[in-house]
Amino acid sequence: MKRKIKNESLRRRLRRALSVRKRVSGTAERPRLSVYRSSKHIYAQLIDDVAGVTLASASTRTKDGKTAVQGLKKSEAAEQVGKQLAEAAKGKGIDKVVFDRGGWAFHGRVAALAKGAREGGLEF
Repeated sequence: MKRKIKNESLRRRLRRALSVRKRVSGTAERPRLSVYRSSKHIYAQLIDDVAGVTLASASTRTKDGKTAVQGLKKSEAAEQVGKQLAEAAKGKGIDKVVFDRGGWAFHGRVAALAKGAREGGLEF
């Protein structure tokens, strides 16, 4: 059953996200780095789509994330979240990922998160 979404900007973003997800899928060797951003926070997960499990996650809302991003601008906080996610991935032996921008344009906070993940050692 299709759901009718009345909010036009949300409907467009979800359509873009689905078009990205048609081409991008994560595996255990190369998981999908999924990004979600709200007006205040940013969230990132490493997902194995084959098994349907989240391998690692980081956000500005976690205990570590809150202390690391306190007093930073939103784009700087996103970069820190990317570095935290890369650390968690390295701990699990993951070094290559597929980037899923979640329907948002690849600039600003989304690009900052990707930059932080690359600096942390993840390869896209």
